Amino acid sequence: MDWLKEHPEVKTIRVAAADLNGVARGKRIPARYAGKLLEEGTKFPYSVLNLDIWGEDVEDSPLVFEIGDPDGLLLPTERGFLPMPWLDAPTALLPLWMFHPDGRPYEGDPRQALARVVERYHDAGLTPVVATELEFFLIDDSGRHLRVPPSPRSGKRRTGGEVLSLRALDAFDQFFTTLYDACESMDIPADTAISEAGPGQFEINLMHQPDPLKAADDSWLFKMLVKGIARQYGFAGSFMAKPYEAFSGNGMHMHFSILDRSGRNIFDNGGDEGTAELRHAVAGCLRAMPGSTLLFAPHENSYDRLVPNAHAPTGIGWAYENRTAAIRIPSSGPKARRIEHRVAGGDVNPYLTVAAILGAALNGIQEKLEAPEPFRGNAYDQNLAQLPASWGEAIDAFHACPEMRRIFPAHLIENFVMTKRQELHYMAELSDEETVELYLDTV
Repeated sequence: MDWLKEHPEVKTIRVAAADLNGVARGKRIPARYAGKLLEEGTKFPYSVLNLDIWGEDVEDSPLVFEIGDPDGLLLPTERGFLPMPWLDAPTALLPLWMFHPDGRPYEGDPRQALARVVERYHDAGLTPVVATELEFFLIDDSGRHLRVPPSPRSGKRRTGGEVLSLRALDAFDQFFTTLYDACESMDIPADTAISEAGPGQFEINLMHQPDPLKAADDSWLFKMLVKGIARQYGFAGSFMAKPYEAFSGNGMHMHFSILDRSGRNIFDNGGDEGTAELRHAVAGCLRAMPGSTLLFAPHENSYDRLVPNAHAPTGIGWAYENRTAAIRIPSSGPKARRIEHRVAGGDVNPYLTVAAILGAALNGIQEKLEAPEPFRGNAYDQNLAQLPASWGEAIDAFHACPEMRRIFPAHLIENFVMTKRQELHYMAELSDEETVELYLDTV
């Protein structure tokens, strides 16, 4: 309540939780009822966290008619109230997660799934340190075809990609200034911004932090924020995996290291190669990669990004300082030795992605799995096992994967598989234009 007392101009609250697709589901509540909300929480049907990408019930889901579509209890996360700078009226957002009425965590909630993985780390005396890099496009979607929006400064459109171009950043300087101010107000640790290889494509890094739940929260909120601020400027901010066929797509790369009880990075051996624990973690991620691809590429359009020579990995391998690899060990000082996981698209649910990567790494460490030798050169020219090449293959691989069943509750796995199979069925009815329209703002 302290935040609301400091912001008496706020008259309405949005309460929201992430569904399995990462879409915010929630309610609008007058601010005068905030005290009741904080004390008692609110209720959504369990099925709300298991809607398909259109926001429809999943057919034959046991959460709906079979058990009468009952309510779960939504309680505030540790985040508390946050401003929503993209709305005209002063408004607060209160992030929520779901529990059963008796206080047990609801296993179909993606944030609860990540909390379960974090608890495994803490039980082992370990703390993951996580950062994400999020790519997105600024897009003028007002006409029949997508194109780069005109610069608010010059009124001109730049039709090509401009990697690390200050001119491209400066063209949208007002947008980025507003975005960084909004990140500051929401306690999202936005760091470096760069222009990327696609037209109107940019990447912003979020800072490393020893709290995976906050890192995932930041990524989820950042996506919401970019979309909202972009619309204030009259264009779309899209994390769709592949909006332009001829250009590379959007990724969400994740960096992580692991600290022991004394605060030592267990990947640091004082040299460039890292420790045995680093190799065990890499091995765990590689073993789980086919089964976890559905979480890194959850939509039909995701597989347009995962093609050779398009700045996204297709082979299951790792390497030092090599951006063609699915898993890269960046060059750094030994104390900052870390793993970069490069498979996920910008269209992912951050909670499920962070949980899958950290869970797989911990499996590898606890089982002392041995990684293959790192490769050298272009990953696309290596004889590597390949990621599932299609959405349907990825759904089947996820459902059958023993590593996923060790990381995620069976209830969440079954719900996610039902959701994706329903989407797979109905996406076949859509044209390319309808597919873009669906994914551009939603994911």
